[in-house]
Amino acid sequence: MAIKSQSGDARRSWPDYAAVWRWHFYAGLFCLPFFCWLAITGSVYLFRPDIETWLDSPYEALHIDGPRSAPSSEVRSAVAAVPGSTFSRYEPPATVTGAAQVVVARDGRLFRVYIHPGTLQAMNVEQDDHRLMELVSHLHGQLLLGTGGSMLVELAGSWGVVMILTGLYLWWPRGSSGLGGLLYPRLGLRGRLFWRELHAVTGLWVSMVTLFLLLSGMPWSVNWGNYLTWVRNHWAVTAGAPDWPIGGQDQLTPDIVASAAPSSSMPGMSADEMIAMSPAATHEGQPEERLAADLQALDKLIPVATGLRVPPPIWISPPAEGLRDWTISSHIQNRPLRVTYTVAPDSGVVTGTDDFAAKNIVDKVVNVVIAAHEGQLFGRLNQAILLLNAACLMLVTISAVVMWWRRRPGNMLGAPPPAAQPHRSTPFAVAIAALALLLPLFGLSLLLMLAIDRTLLRRLPAVRCWLGLAPREVREPKVR
Repeated sequence: MAIKSQSGDARRSWPDYAAVWRWHFYAGLFCLPFFCWLAITGSVYLFRPDIETWLDSPYEALHIDGPRSAPSSEVRSAVAAVPGSTFSRYEPPATVTGAAQVVVARDGRLFRVYIHPGTLQAMNVEQDDHRLMELVSHLHGQLLLGTGGSMLVELAGSWGVVMILTGLYLWWPRGSSGLGGLLYPRLGLRGRLFWRELHAVTGLWVSMVTLFLLLSGMPWSVNWGNYLTWVRNHWAVTAGAPDWPIGGQDQLTPDIVASAAPSSSMPGMSADEMIAMSPAATHEGQPEERLAADLQALDKLIPVATGLRVPPPIWISPPAEGLRDWTISSHIQNRPLRVTYTVAPDSGVVTGTDDFAAKNIVDKVVNVVIAAHEGQLFGRLNQAILLLNAACLMLVTISAVVMWWRRRPGNMLGAPPPAAQPHRSTPFAVAIAALALLLPLFGLSLLLMLAIDRTLLRRLPAVRCWLGLAPREVREPKVR
């Protein structure tokens, strides 16, 4: 029997079900806690425009006696409300009775000031990156850990791709009849089989959307975002700074931004954000009349922005160092609708336009997938799909934990046991190499784990056994 079994094992080709199951188990063990976190924070972020509108509602229906104050006067009041600050950008109110939001820079940080249009009183001052939805964004993409957090999320996303691909292989029907247990769970089942079908079927339905979310979130991450930028800059048509932020980077100080040319590549900051912060440095140490002259141009540009019908929220930013024209840009969450105009301050003539149609193909694709990732590409339906996907992802996690808890031995992690003679396959090695090339952090982490296994864990047999890395024990016949 032993000889027959060994020959049967030799004839089997990879992928081996047990081997794929082990990859799926270890990938899920690492990824699922992150996935739960991303599902919760991402679900909140889906409704960013709605939440920010609600948060700003106390400043949108104000009592105003007489005409509104000039935008230049509102900016002066905002600068005075944050001593030592300089003007960065002006965001027009959403309603005729709403407060203008003026963003000023001080010590490398941006502060948002809500100015009453009648009294010019600063009703609220808050650090811009401490606003609720900015914190949710940092929690989602960086775990509030900056670059290190962004790399952790990217690593979880990379192994998440492995988890989904191996999960689809485990789901693939093998001689079963009917759709029960494949496309829908058979609710009449009990015990572990019920949880297995619930996990497999739900995982099937969320796999494609989740895989899209993982890959579409990569351009924001520190490592993969710079990796994509490096690749895209090898073609002249796509060279230059990307217009999406690469995560994990702190906001740059105005001095740093002002010292860079407008076309420079600033990781972690979009081109519009660079322009918005740069004027702070250009006005420091200069006479007050220079600032006053610039702000007179702002008064002329408000009706220009209204006539251009720029999708809100709108940023009106003074020129960067060495430039003359102001910028009027849309920062709507649906990125394909964004547009940036450069406008001459004296005449109000549009001197340049940068919109979705003018972008290269790589930036077009990235902007579309980012808008879909954030739930803004096709409205409420986009939000509903991603919200349902997040709920189902939580169900997949719960069912996985229940299955693991029921089958695990009392003194071990409970990983599927490896074969005594694991199969090796060239197609498998090529698939792993391709994934490592596509997802560099996956490849590096895999090499690190192999090194730890071959050096440290081999000296710790008890730990290897607990982790499920040791093969099944083969009982030798007793010699009488």
